[in-house]
Amino acid sequence: MENVKMNKELTQNGAARTAAWDNIKRKMPKDMGIFLVMIGIALVFEVLGWIFRGQSFLMNPGRLVLIVLQVAIIGIIAVGVTQVIITTGIDLSSGSLVALTAVVAASLAQTADSISPMYPSLVDLPAIVPIVAGIGVGLLCGLVNGWLITKTGIPPFIATLGMMVSARGLAQYYTQGNPISFLSDGFTAIGQGSMPVVIFLVVAVVFHIALKHTRYGKYVYAIGGNMTSARVSGINVDKYLIIVYTMAGALSGLAGIVMAARVSSGQSSMGMAYELDAIAAAVIGGTSLMGGVGRITGCVIGAIILGLMKSGFTFIGVDTYMQDIIKGAIIVGAVVIDMRRNRAKR
Repeated sequence: MENVKMNKELTQNGAARTAAWDNIKRKMPKDMGIFLVMIGIALVFEVLGWIFRGQSFLMNPGRLVLIVLQVAIIGIIAVGVTQVIITTGIDLSSGSLVALTAVVAASLAQTADSISPMYPSLVDLPAIVPIVAGIGVGLLCGLVNGWLITKTGIPPFIATLGMMVSARGLAQYYTQGNPISFLSDGFTAIGQGSMPVVIFLVVAVVFHIALKHTRYGKYVYAIGGNMTSARVSGINVDKYLIIVYTMAGALSGLAGIVMAARVSSGQSSMGMAYELDAIAAAVIGGTSLMGGVGRITGCVIGAIILGLMKSGFTFIGVDTYMQDIIKGAIIVGAVVIDMRRNRAKR
């Protein structure tokens, strides 16, 4: 009798502790787990820095600034890619759009003292002209992606793969393989100092609010959660998918402009594999490839984790090819964890 009573008390105590822990987890910020992972990775590289290099990884201001600048461009792309993945889609074209928009914007930002301007009659234009042109090209390409997916029924993977190849080819044809330089100070100013970071943070805040507090965000999550149910409930799914892909294209265009301004040049080789980094940032940040789950805050943390890893591996002397292998393993690991989490929920 006493054993039965003791077992009952232990069961009740265990249930109470579990309920208390679940209550604590509910009150914690949703991205606290991935934030703690980011802190852990930073501390690991700090320890490895002292072991292998005899110096601090985190206490180097120049290195931290470089990490933030690298994160900014990938992060801008990742904000758009996150929204695409929430709808169960994928965007493989973002890296190529960075190149295409960079060369188009750079060609309209050249100064009169350029050795061979692409448009001799269109030099010394106000900075707003190349900026609008670059974002417009990205927006148009994103619109084409959305139209192909919704109106022809082809999978997002195929549509954006085709755009990836076509946009890179257009960038190479447009420049004939030559870099476009001698850009105006007004244009390059948006890529200097802390401006890329400011632009990234503004983009992240705007789309965080849009996803969390507007009808647009509610519909995006509904489409990703169950597209059939979304249609039945009266949501114009095709319209919102086109908007999502258009926004992703425009953000890739903005990233291309920032990159061209930062290096004061437009080149058709820019943005190589950036689409993979953007997808990795989204997935590491908790965006589910199954759709319906993802947050911009997690995407930002995921981008920072990628920046920390890239800088940290370089700092301790890990070979560049090994870095890609490790990055690929981390992406696969994140997807496996996501799939297991989804199975557990079901």
